[in-house]
Amino acid sequence: RAKIESTINNARRSLDLIEEYGSLAVYFWGQHGQRSQTAPIEILPTTEGSRVLAAELKRRGFTFVGPTTVYAFMQTMGLVNDHLEGCLARADCEEERQLVLERFGR
Repeated sequence: RAKIESTINNARRSLDLIEEYGSLAVYFWGQHGQRSQTAPIEILPTTEGSRVLAAELKRRGFTFVGPTTVYAFMQTMGLVNDHLEGCLARADCEEERQLVLERFGR
């Protein structure tokens, strides 16, 4: 029940973000999309960025948004490129990230 209520709450908080920023893409990419990234040595379950974003989302009233969950979201959305050096997908991922940053980043 708590997760269902959280989903409804987070949808409402998302509407607040859309009203404030115009879209979720503008909010997340403009605030949290990094311009350039070096390849990580290892992939961790959280980062400083995911801890900051989780705290910010909680401050805005979101629930069930800890740093591990937020980092998984950041990976899925392409906000971070945590493909290791030598990974065949790293360059393609970075190219796509830069295209999105050009459109939605600040």
